[in-house]
Amino acid sequence: MPFVKVVKNKAYFKRFQVKWRRRREGKTDYYARKRLINQEKNKYFTPKYRLVVRFTNRDVVAQIVSAKIIGDEVLTCAYAHELTKFGLPAPVGLTNYASAYCTGLLVARRALTKLGLADKYKSVEEITGDAYIVEEEEDAPRPFKAVLDVGLKRTTTGSRCFSVMKGAADGGLLIPHNEKRFPGYDRESKEFDAECHKDHIMGTHVAEYMTLLQEEDPGKYEKQFKRFLANGLNGDNLTEMYEKIHAAIKANPVIPKKVKTVKTEKRHLRRKMTYSQRKDRVNQKKKAYWAKKAQDE
Repeated sequence: MPFVKVVKNKAYFKRFQVKWRRRREGKTDYYARKRLINQEKNKYFTPKYRLVVRFTNRDVVAQIVSAKIIGDEVLTCAYAHELTKFGLPAPVGLTNYASAYCTGLLVARRALTKLGLADKYKSVEEITGDAYIVEEEEDAPRPFKAVLDVGLKRTTTGSRCFSVMKGAADGGLLIPHNEKRFPGYDRESKEFDAECHKDHIMGTHVAEYMTLLQEEDPGKYEKQFKRFLANGLNGDNLTEMYEKIHAAIKANPVIPKKVKTVKTEKRHLRRKMTYSQRKDRVNQKKKAYWAKKAQDE
């Protein structure tokens, strides 16, 4: 009988080291994270900021985060569900390419406003679809730099995570990037169609499809775009809606402060009386008793 070497013996398990919790749960790629948060040693404790982009089934999360020993610290954040305050109806969609761009624009303007750089580094006036790198202004602090962190999401061409990045870059943040992953880039010819990318940002491709479907199949059009029509949107005014949202975000991106409501104390038991109050209560009972007795007589 051949000899079989026992590998996983008692000594093996004594020395076995489990992986970190978020690695075991499949939530964090620590190989990528290490390279995202490592800072140059001559920066002297200067935080390195990341634009963290995460997608859920119904929302888009964009955060400006810096790593510290005690944990990650969030400078500011923006969510797609906040776009309803800027004029985007929720049933229209909060996780599409155009909404993701708006979320990136919101987090950029919010971060620059918080740091006092909103007047120095303004957002682009006209969306072109090309890669935009903000330039350093004279007699002003350097532009706020952040690197894109997409987590475990696949960085395929046309991915919505790059829409958030494009919105943040157009909003005034310095995010190193190029156009190779934007919609409209042809890998074989290595050419980029900026107009195609602009159509995705403004929702023009959806508006064109709505108009085409309305002409060819009205029944399918009413069924497929039922929520759009309920909110008064069609192929003619869809692009205008996103333009208004961009303008509203640039006008006031700050989170409104919550008004604190003073809660009244709810007591189910009567407060404890003082000695003088108890003595007075006994005297009142005595007076009431003798007064009633005098009436009966």
